[in-house]
Amino acid sequence: MKLSKLVGVRFKEKPADCVIDSHTFSLRGGYVKRVSNGIFSLYNPMKRVTQNIEKILREEMDGVDCQEVMFPVVLPGSLWEESGRYQSVGEELLRFKDRNDTPMVLGMTHEEAAVHLARDYGKTYANYPFSIFQIQTKYRDEARPRAGLIRVREFTMKDAYSFHTSQEDLEQYYDRMANAYDRIFERAGLPDVISVKSDSGMIGGSVSHEYMLLADAGEDSIVLCDECGYSANMEAADTTVDNSGCSAAAELQKVHTPGCKTIEDVCKFLKSRVEESCKAVIYQVNATDEYIVVFLRGDYEVNETKLTNYLHEAVHPGEVTQDSGLVAGFCGPYDQKAKCRIIYDKSLEGIENLCCGANEVDYHYTGLNIKRDIGDVEYVDVSKIQDGGICPCCGKKTIRISRGIEAGNIFQLGTKYTESMGMTYIDEEGNTKTPIMGCYGIGVGRLAACIMEACHDEKGPIWPITVAPWQVHVCCMRQDNAECKAAADEIYAELQKLGIDVIYDDRDVRAGVMFADADLLGVPVRVTVGPKALAEGQIELSTRDKSVQLKVNKEDIITETKKLVDDLYAQINSKVKDRI
Repeated sequence: MKLSKLVGVRFKEKPADCVIDSHTFSLRGGYVKRVSNGIFSLYNPMKRVTQNIEKILREEMDGVDCQEVMFPVVLPGSLWEESGRYQSVGEELLRFKDRNDTPMVLGMTHEEAAVHLARDYGKTYANYPFSIFQIQTKYRDEARPRAGLIRVREFTMKDAYSFHTSQEDLEQYYDRMANAYDRIFERAGLPDVISVKSDSGMIGGSVSHEYMLLADAGEDSIVLCDECGYSANMEAADTTVDNSGCSAAAELQKVHTPGCKTIEDVCKFLKSRVEESCKAVIYQVNATDEYIVVFLRGDYEVNETKLTNYLHEAVHPGEVTQDSGLVAGFCGPYDQKAKCRIIYDKSLEGIENLCCGANEVDYHYTGLNIKRDIGDVEYVDVSKIQDGGICPCCGKKTIRISRGIEAGNIFQLGTKYTESMGMTYIDEEGNTKTPIMGCYGIGVGRLAACIMEACHDEKGPIWPITVAPWQVHVCCMRQDNAECKAAADEIYAELQKLGIDVIYDDRDVRAGVMFADADLLGVPVRVTVGPKALAEGQIELSTRDKSVQLKVNKEDIITETKKLVDDLYAQINSKVKDRI
């Protein structure tokens, strides 16, 4: 590829709407162009990056006996009705009708299509286990697209689906796929991606893990324990609280607390500890508007994903009306007469002396002992784990909260889709059984953005050679110099003969422009042909990350460039674990 022919514009100014570096460089470097909110066209450099990622994905799926197929983007609504998700999934599923007034959807995930494709083949135990995957366009009507390719509405995804006759077989394959995912990220130049326990969300299933790139720009909170290696998404991390140091039981008393509507105000007024306070967070069920009141320790926050999973209902922040019976700012569990469902978080368990709202404006209780004053209640975990909190695995106060970007996910689905869609097989004894599923996803564009987010400097991306748009960038500093041009032309031709992907800057532009564009393109190996070095029989050979900067004899430049390319591949491959 000659840079003079490359479609796209590179520029210096930072776009106003970019909040993370990968989005900035995607636009500045001529990788993508925004079409609509959360929808992008890809220029050739990004298309080449995603093709290289897809090559790695295909090779690793082949390595776990996963066969490539292709599902439709447009699916009949009836297929999603079989699984029950046509009604249960929210507005992110784009529904429409075709000219025959038939309900249709744009596929945002393809569990239903996978079962539809496999259920005839999977009628006998003899055909199990098997696994299929696709690399396909999907559409999710994301409410808040952000950060370029990190969170979009239209995207390309590798999604795989496995089918098994036993949980043991699924777990064995799940481990193989987890190993393949480790290899994918390592081969793509992201060895620091970690696997964390996650919430299954709308996909469903009993066990799931997310592969997270730790990055300040991430929108997910990741719970880590450096002591034992525990890791989980915030939504899936179990909260453990130690209330053993709290005050002894005291008499229940109603106290006048004028204007004290917040926990901070109440504790300051009463000169009490926030760790011995009980606050109320009010929600309503989306479907029925039933009030849900969550009581938890004053220094904890509700984890809404845990709450919705516990309720099996979607909720929204409650709107407290006069006829609700609830007293905003003074809501408490004792003598609560409002028609509502009450949930006690585990953070309150074991505290014998609480202050809480008295369900009366400007009044609170002190000395509340839930077991004595209310009775035996069920404590459930619906709160967010805290930085510095207790690790649910090793029990030490070593929890650390980091930010992360989800780069992939894997799920043990069980029979959620096969059972609802009537997929069965005949076992060895002639009995009818329901197969068990797993599913495994990686967003191709998001992975490209993750790589750019992790591998860059202030001038642009530093692509790992395994996914780079080109392996070598040849810069001819003087197109008007016959010797320079001839040498650069020859290097370009010889490297291509060796099967090396080369971008050749053949433009007559200033050195500053040429190097700025080279930095934005982020090609890992750079060959710079300039008249001064050439007069001494030398050519500059360097890497984009500046770790290698050499002057090489002209007659050795092809050999040394090929060697440097091979060395960069070897560096990445040395970090890739063996396949299981």
